[in-house]
Amino acid sequence: MHRCPKSASESNAGVSTTLMCFVILVFLLVLMIPTVSVYGSTAEGIPLRIQQIPPGNVILSGGLLSNRWVTMRDRTMPALWNILDGTNHSHFIENFRIAAGLSTNRLRGAPFNDGEVYKWIEGACAILAITKDTQLEQRLDDLIKLIEQVQLPDGYIHSQVIARMRSGDSNAIPFTDRNMFELYNFGHLFSAACIHYRVTGRTNLLNVAQKAAEYLYQRLQTGAPDALRGSVCPSHFMGLVDLFRATGQKRYLEIARELFRLKFEVTERGDDNQDRIPWLQQVEPVGHAVRANYLYAGAADLFLETADSNYWTPLVPIWSNLITRKLYITGGCGALYDGASPDGAKDQKSITRVHQAYGRSYQLPNITAHNETCASVGLVLWAWRMFQITGEAEYIDTLERALFNTVLAAVDWWGTNFLYVNPLRSTRVMPCGLRWPHYRQPFLGSFCCPPNLFRLLSAIGSYCYGIKDDKLYVTLYAANKLETEIAGGKLRLEQNTEYPWNGKVRLIVRETPPQAWSLMLRIPGWTRFGKGQVPIRINYRPYDVDLTLGKFIEIRRVWQAGDIVDLYLPMEAMLVEAHPLVEETFGQAAVVRGPIVYCAESIDLPPQRSVLDVILCPDQEMRAWYDRRFFSGIVVIDVPVMFRDSGLNNQKLYRPLEINTVPARPVRFVPYFIWGNRGTKRNERMVSPSTRKAREWLRCYLAITEFVTFTHITAIGG
Repeated sequence: MHRCPKSASESNAGVSTTLMCFVILVFLLVLMIPTVSVYGSTAEGIPLRIQQIPPGNVILSGGLLSNRWVTMRDRTMPALWNILDGTNHSHFIENFRIAAGLSTNRLRGAPFNDGEVYKWIEGACAILAITKDTQLEQRLDDLIKLIEQVQLPDGYIHSQVIARMRSGDSNAIPFTDRNMFELYNFGHLFSAACIHYRVTGRTNLLNVAQKAAEYLYQRLQTGAPDALRGSVCPSHFMGLVDLFRATGQKRYLEIARELFRLKFEVTERGDDNQDRIPWLQQVEPVGHAVRANYLYAGAADLFLETADSNYWTPLVPIWSNLITRKLYITGGCGALYDGASPDGAKDQKSITRVHQAYGRSYQLPNITAHNETCASVGLVLWAWRMFQITGEAEYIDTLERALFNTVLAAVDWWGTNFLYVNPLRSTRVMPCGLRWPHYRQPFLGSFCCPPNLFRLLSAIGSYCYGIKDDKLYVTLYAANKLETEIAGGKLRLEQNTEYPWNGKVRLIVRETPPQAWSLMLRIPGWTRFGKGQVPIRINYRPYDVDLTLGKFIEIRRVWQAGDIVDLYLPMEAMLVEAHPLVEETFGQAAVVRGPIVYCAESIDLPPQRSVLDVILCPDQEMRAWYDRRFFSGIVVIDVPVMFRDSGLNNQKLYRPLEINTVPARPVRFVPYFIWGNRGTKRNERMVSPSTRKAREWLRCYLAITEFVTFTHITAIGG
């Protein structure tokens, strides 16, 4: 412990004891901040740093995203709580009770289960920011009190390790096994604590997080073990940056920088954990897709706060490789259940096993696609940070694709059953046995995905806008009401739209500062404007502006209360094909309208037909229409198709090609995110929004269905 001098005589200039003590104390406090980093000294952050709107400042008021948010509030949040607080499936909160000495049950569950509790807290706080629900706030307080009881005096917290320590297990030693997911749990604790502090103003969970961060600092001073260096699923980079932003203490930023440096000094290296090669040499996403996307999002956060280009430089080629070679049309990422990386490498000694991972370039299977839900949540987090850095709309286009397709597909319409993997095709006859089923379940053996999508969708309003100085970026189009500050004054903005079913968006200025400010409207890369179309009107008058697809356009003016901006984004159903090197989908196409990918589902096909029998007719017109009776109102597409015997039941590997000349007929295609919500033909009426809670467990079994996104196409005029 550092102490001040006892006597002022030690001062050469007769400085008083009090002043000298103060000067030395400040000097020593500065020295205590860790500064060892390969990335140089801390800067003040990048000049263009687009800020996210805080929870509670955007109220979703209608449409698809509002429907999903209400489902999170009313169905998903309590369903997850019942699982996390219960003991039927695994132990989550129960492990905290055991560690606190409040339960005599045995420990159960994955080592990352603490993190799932913290994710639930994060999502619940986002909902609390809007609802101000006192019962929810009390539940959070009770849970935080339990967490406080578990934390050790030195700040370490991991319910399973601490429970074993307190029971006398000599092998229970912190940070001896990186597969205990300690830093993963810490990271989600940090993020949950920060949103809880911002929403409630209370510091109880923030104090727990700060003590845990101080524990990390102390461990770094005494030599970091490999389990601290080579952490898996690195949520802690984002979490530590969240702590820095919430408290202003650069100590947390420097801890994150040091841990980032140490990550690439581990002895056990491989692509699965993204540490086979040094960070600055990485040019493509590799390995476990969740770990990868968390790492990339964390690096982006560090660049946002330090302006150190060494964090940013690899992200540019990694992102480019992702969107041009490794990303599914649905925004799914991480194609492989299992594999080898780098697959096909000349240096075979460099090849390591990977799982739930990115594969080779253009390796995008459909039936066996892994596409973990958490990976797409991680992609949303990463894409948002890339947008904050650059202000470029292309990152929001990718975020939107992942959100409206894979993320929404990962939970059923009623909000209580979940997917771990998100394939692009499912058939009665599978090519091999797979670890994860192609239907939603109320509980998953690895329960990381449900709380993850819950925390994202609960806070989705915060992704609708970004703000920088006097520029307001409209990032996601959804009916909502915004309250914020811009150009030194208060702004209230109302957005009315049926997006993503309709491309008409109306923005109404309800209150505005007197100074000029800029409205930045995103023009998605998928839209197509006809000749002479006027996509923007201000107060019903055409607004002339040069448009570039996949970019923001700026409308700068002195606004008045009552001003109206109308934006029209044409949404035409179209067929989309993949790069020819994507072998799985060569000669096939997918149906897309706006940001939504569509699929054919077996329940909409004639009897005895498989989704593999479907052949698209590209020369015939598709008809998109709004079905008000279909899941609270959804646009479906009637797609002209022909059928042929796909030979799914044929035992032969090869057979003569058969040409089918049956006339085309329309088949309903539905949004990808809705697949598996209607059951099979036999039981469709048994599965509906009115299904009673007693049947909740049945729904996942009834919803087994075939579906397909990419489908074979005929020759033009076929």
